[in-house]
Amino acid sequence: MRLAGKTEEITCSDSILVTGGAGFIGSNFVLDWLAADCGAIVNLDKLTYAGNPENLASVESSGAYTFLHGDICDAELVASLLQKH
Repeated sequence: MRLAGKTEEITCSDSILVTGGAGFIGSNFVLDWLAADCGAIVNLDKLTYAGNPENLASVESSGAYTFLHGDICDAELVASLLQKH
């Protein structure tokens, strides 16, 4: 599978965890991943100055997309996400 504008091959998976996916770069990665139908994606974002949930409004109802408002420094939260997804 190739993501938009990329020449290297991307291996799709059952699901991936993205941190900071509501920011400019992260949201574009999430949109490309979902457009390429590479599998489910879990987006963990603290929504500080750069995070904007509106960047992903077009995919918020997608069954392949899950958003969680949280901090990557919360080890229990991250561990539970990795185990669940």
